[in-house]
Amino acid sequence: MVVLASPGRPDQLMNGSGQLRLISGRRLLSPRGSATRPTTARVREAVMNIVRPRLMDCRWLDLCSGSGVMACEAIERGARSVTAVERDPRCASICKRNLEAVATSHAAQTKVKVVKRDVLLWLQQDWQESGFDLIYFDPPYDGGLYQKTLALLGKQPWLEPDGLLICEHRSGQPPSPGEDWTVVDQRRYGTSSLVLISRRERCHRDGIDSRQPRTIQEA
Repeated sequence: MVVLASPGRPDQLMNGSGQLRLISGRRLLSPRGSATRPTTARVREAVMNIVRPRLMDCRWLDLCSGSGVMACEAIERGARSVTAVERDPRCASICKRNLEAVATSHAAQTKVKVVKRDVLLWLQQDWQESGFDLIYFDPPYDGGLYQKTLALLGKQPWLEPDGLLICEHRSGQPPSPGEDWTVVDQRRYGTSSLVLISRRERCHRDGIDSRQPRTIQEA
């Protein structure tokens, strides 16, 4: 989820109480009065179905996390830890509250970390910890972050060798992964699409096959 300068579709924006819902129906906080582009419920459900075999006990990284809705979906499905990176102070604060609330309500042992920082600056650090199993990256479509972020992710062991990186992008404008990555799959959901990529030296696993992009119409 990202913060935009112009309104998104009405069904994607928070209601008057400043809330949005997880697939389970649980309400989350969302910045009141902000024009946002949360990942649609249709796309969120598709992502969770695609990575279902990998979710339990995974380490999840959410880049440009907004209110943290994708990371919350991962917590509900058994993620061991979630790290969310968001530069907007208000969104980062709400993201932290959402993640902690969902983890607490599920009596989960999920470790929650929210980083209030620009994603490019954060990725330039010398990463010494274990890599993430799943990375979700949903930047502003026109923010010019795709290639720079993918390049930085490829320089450090951010992703486990058999991990999966999922990029949400505007349909018809897929990011170019670069030489460090292999496209595993592509999916299209109306005006939003997903590209699933892995490290070039490793094959995909868990039955996620390479295939031609397909269009799934929004209800």
